[in-house]
Formats: sequence, structure tokens, C-alpha cells
Amino acid sequence: MKNIKKGIIEIRTYHLKENSGKLFHEIINEKSIPMHKRWNICVLAYGNSITNQDSYFLVRHYHNIEEKKISQDSFYGSDEWKLGPRESIISCIENSIDIVIPFNKEIKTILLNLNIK
Repeated sequence: MKNIKKGIIEIRTYHLKENSGKLFHEIINEKSIPMHKRWNICVLAYGNSITNQDSYFLVRHYHNIEEKKISQDSFYGSDEWKLGPRESIISCIENSIDIVIPFNKEIKTILLNLNIK
């Protein structure tokens, strides 16, 4: 993250099914994050909420909105996703919300201080 100076970040929050937070984190950590790395998607932070283990967040960086769309269309449309962790991840989720905001030095400072993964 030290080299990132501009762009956008997507903050995705998940409301998970009851008592699925631990399993969800294991799947994200062991399957989804390595897949993100293979697809060159920059994950800045992820983890369970400190007040509710069945709430979760994922923060990703993109250069712009167009790159986000192309990247996510390719990632979520791939056989690796569809035949891989998709079902186990989707089965834990009640709903999710995405927020996309500009990346700036204040956001960078906040994310650097998050020690969650």
C-alpha cells in the first residue's frame, strides 16, 4: 500500500448468516485472498468486525471505476471462481453493501492503522 497514491477503494461489508463468521474468514483467507493475488487484485484489508463476528469487510484498491468493472467481471466470471470458492462464500452471506470512495492520504493512514487480516 505504500506505493499507492491515488485511485479508488471499494469497501464491501457483509452481513453473514448466524455463526458463520469464523468459517467465512477461513474461506476468504485460505481461498479468496490467494485467488485475488493471482488475479492481481489489490486487497488492502479484510476481516471480521470486532463487535460482531458475523459482520465482515473487504477493502480493495483499483486505479479507476473502469478498472474495477473489468477486473470484477473477469474475476467473478472466471471458472476459477465459479468452480472454486464461490458457493462456500455465497452460502455464508445474508447480504452485502459496497461503497466506492476516492483513495487519499487520510484513507491510506486509516488503512495502515488497521491491523486486521
